Amino acid sequence: MIALDELLNRGVAEIIVGDNLRRKLESGQKLRLKLGIDPTRPSIHIGHAVALRKLRQFQELGHTVVLIVGDWTAQIGDPTGRDESRQRLTPQETKDNAEEFMDQFFKIVDQERTEIRWQSEWFSGFSLEDAFNLMGRFTLAQMLSHETFRKRYDTGQPLTLLELMYPILQAYDSVAIKADVEFGGTDQKFNILAGRQLMEQIDMTPQDVLLVPLIAGTDGRKMSKTFDNTVDILMSPDDKYGRIMSMADDVLPLYYEVWTDVPLDEVRGLEQAMAAGTVNPRDLKMRLAREIITQIDGADAAKAAEENFVRVFQQRALPEDMPEHPLSAPVNIIELMVQTKLASSKGEARRLIDGGGVRLDGEKLAGYDVEITPQGQQVLQVGRRKFVRLVGE
Repeated sequence: MIALDELLNRGVAEIIVGDNLRRKLESGQKLRLKLGIDPTRPSIHIGHAVALRKLRQFQELGHTVVLIVGDWTAQIGDPTGRDESRQRLTPQETKDNAEEFMDQFFKIVDQERTEIRWQSEWFSGFSLEDAFNLMGRFTLAQMLSHETFRKRYDTGQPLTLLELMYPILQAYDSVAIKADVEFGGTDQKFNILAGRQLMEQIDMTPQDVLLVPLIAGTDGRKMSKTFDNTVDILMSPDDKYGRIMSMADDVLPLYYEVWTDVPLDEVRGLEQAMAAGTVNPRDLKMRLAREIITQIDGADAAKAAEENFVRVFQQRALPEDMPEHPLSAPVNIIELMVQTKLASSKGEARRLIDGGGVRLDGEKLAGYDVEITPQGQQVLQVGRRKFVRLVGE
């Protein structure tokens, strides 16, 4: 069982108020741990899941996670970090996304110790008077202290009153479920603090706040679908393994802190060990990939993914399983790469060819006018991790 100091410090960016939360935990009080999901998108990546892993640690001490499905706020869309208004979802789209989200959520969080609540439980019966009472507790100045709102207001970009309601509605969720602690990433600090402020105003014990750090994606920027740099929970173990192996070396200490149980003293020494050359970053990434995939998909899946990675990338063998694409007539290489999804666009296909990363049966392809003709089975490869078997008809 995790020690209290490690629970409150490891993989934690900030706690508001730390002393309060520590006293609650030391008293033996069973806490209600709030996490709200905004199911505007159904997929979760391992950056989102840093908070889920921390929730699981609290669950193991007997505390209850209260998962709030934002079926009302999702129809607004979280404005945090966005330069434009988001298209509103229908109730059915929200429901479908939430169900897919929960399938992934419970790969990490214990379902037996989780209470699932939908915002519609309290907002579907909200009257106009209730809305007035809630909106009157927040000022425009408070809302414009939100970095995203302020930026859009100052630059003259559209900022709807509906979007200003997002943090206010999220704040009321904390009142509705009587939250003791709310969890989230550092980018959610404004929204989460709104809940604490509202609880104080109506003489409820204000929730404490536990914020986890944001982790970098495969390109060094914040992990985000926008940048296509994520490691998604629903990716195959092979794809997870490959993406983790492509991470920059300097992200490893933080990843080890938030995604493993390796002793913190050892984690703190990773950066120095890599700088001194006493440890190979490749070996650290392989260990990290095993740890993460084991937690999500199981030890057998992690072992198989590692074996496949070693066979394909270290021993330069072909993967045993690869998608197949029928080929019945000659086709231009640019068109073929897009058809087989080895490139997302013709422009990307050209860039990959220019970079020397496209091979047919091991031979590098150069030029955009190459015609690929059907002839039995051929392997088209892009980079080190993408393969398609071309099957002639």
